[in-house]
Amino acid sequence: MKIILRKDHDKLGKIGEPVEVKDGYARNYLIPRNIAFAATTGNLRALEEEKKQHVDRDKRDLQHAQKIASQLDKVSITLKVKVGEDEKLFGSVTAQMIAEALIEKGISLDKRTIDLEEPIKALGIYTVNIKLHTEVTGKLKVWVVRE
Repeated sequence: MKIILRKDHDKLGKIGEPVEVKDGYARNYLIPRNIAFAATTGNLRALEEEKKQHVDRDKRDLQHAQKIASQLDKVSITLKVKVGEDEKLFGSVTAQMIAEALIEKGISLDKRTIDLEEPIKALGIYTVNIKLHTEVTGKLKVWVVRE
């Protein structure tokens, strides 16, 4: 059966590629999960419309990510934490703590976008990467100070 992929598939190909697969695999797995559809002229037109919408959505997401990245460059946050002897923190600064501090500054981000290479366990100034889009990474200054 000839099908057209709606989503990228590791073993079959990329979006929009026509692929020849067995009938049962197409009817029982690919088509019900919206991974592919039968290669008809109507479905080809629908695929072109989906591609246009996907490109538009991606362009909007990229512009939004660039806007947030420019905001993050202007912002720095200060986290007050308890410290013990030798200036060591009780616990560590987490992505959740950084996300909550950003909400107070008016920027709402998911904590999973905050990329801490290693936990922050000492006082100081840190630059934290924030993955906003596949092409855009923002940088945020985090000041960790004694409470």
